[in-house]
Amino acid sequence: MNKRKNIITAVIAVSTLTAAVSCSSKVTSSHEESNRYKKTDEISVSADADNIEEENAVRNIDISGQTITWLADYDLNPQNDREQSAALSLFEDVYGAKVNFVPTTSEEKLTQLAYMIIAGEEVDMFPYEPDAVPNGVVRGMYQPLDPYFDVMGMDEGIWDDMNGIIEMFQYNGEHYVVPYAVTDPLIITYSRKMIKDEKLDDPYKLYLDGKWNWDKCMKMMEKFVSGASGGQTRYGINGWFGQAALQSTGHTVVNYDGEKFSNNIDDPEIEKAELFLQKIAKKNLYNPEWTGCFPNNGSTLFYAMGSWALGASNAENEDADLMVVPFPKSPDADKNYISCNFSARMLVKNSQKGEAVAAYIKCERLAAIQEEYKEIAKKNALKVEKSSSGRKKSFVTEEQYDAVQSFLDPENSVPVFDFGYGMGDKMYGDGDYTFETRGVMDNLTTVMLEGGGSVNSWDSLRDAVTDIIDSEVKEFNSGR
Repeated sequence: MNKRKNIITAVIAVSTLTAAVSCSSKVTSSHEESNRYKKTDEISVSADADNIEEENAVRNIDISGQTITWLADYDLNPQNDREQSAALSLFEDVYGAKVNFVPTTSEEKLTQLAYMIIAGEEVDMFPYEPDAVPNGVVRGMYQPLDPYFDVMGMDEGIWDDMNGIIEMFQYNGEHYVVPYAVTDPLIITYSRKMIKDEKLDDPYKLYLDGKWNWDKCMKMMEKFVSGASGGQTRYGINGWFGQAALQSTGHTVVNYDGEKFSNNIDDPEIEKAELFLQKIAKKNLYNPEWTGCFPNNGSTLFYAMGSWALGASNAENEDADLMVVPFPKSPDADKNYISCNFSARMLVKNSQKGEAVAAYIKCERLAAIQEEYKEIAKKNALKVEKSSSGRKKSFVTEEQYDAVQSFLDPENSVPVFDFGYGMGDKMYGDGDYTFETRGVMDNLTTVMLEGGGSVNSWDSLRDAVTDIIDSEVKEFNSGR
């Protein structure tokens, strides 16, 4: 089983954690939404309702009685014992509209979307994933949200801290992707007990002091591994972090100037990140074995994964005093750049419910930023999940939760999106997950750590992918 599928499987298995510390890795899947449900009987939506109704009256927005068709591998409507989400409550109570769920699978959803569009079947809203822009747009699957910016309240101040991120996704002068939240950062989990025992500096304190960077991280891993004794095998790091390393530079493999894409593989900062990964591997600091949580055998100093893995890591390491920190900053970067997911909804091509979809997106944005909703989300996130026998399966501490939220604060970090992830299978496909079949972006974040046959150096990897990137960039610049 390849790593991406391993990650998706693990995400689904521990989906309750996502609500706890919500926010690429590189994976966008149903885990993001599966536990966004809040107990709306504990909160009041009246203030938002009054404000929205007043705005609707001014702007003549009336979608009462409309139903938007949502095609996805997860339902936005509450299922089983879950309460209705705050966003859906606003949508139904204030706008008088509903969401109709059409189920599909994560593997088949794009194929089914294409089929429904061609067949003229009704479908209005679809989950965002990196392939949406530019590939999904060029393939005629989505339409821009710009005509509905007034419905979304783009001039009401509720989107101010997302403006830079929204513009990052701008394509051909239009906005097909309008993220309402940043989620699932790629983070590093570590044991403060182990750090103390090994007489190492606390990474979180280094981060707060602006000293947590590649160089410091490398020295800590080297010291930890060199301290092995009694036949013990030690590793500096385990998990998924190639993408985080690349994006910690703040530079992208594919650049976009608002009109044309360009190949940026020769960027010196990209090269530095690749050589950093290669150095980790050559020093035998990296453990390629898949683990779904922080190893509980004391063999590994750092565990890199999306924030969704934190709950299970705590449950397996209750006495380790786990803490989290972002992936270390590139020493030459001007800011802290993070790799994460983006929560957004796509308006499907030919949909006649643009206003309703835009209204739903506004409800998601309000639910993401209003303090009363955020407090309920935190309260739910800190609940301990237990098995039927009473064993802890997943939990997050308040300190960890607050730390992850701070990593996502635009004042502290800058999320990175690379259009290379949105250019189809040659750029971001996994195939059988070998060097020959997976996409360029995955090879760039894996080969230096795990090898790729004859491609075993940065020079050979760069030579192997340059023509592919050039070809795809040319195709998308010509409208494919």
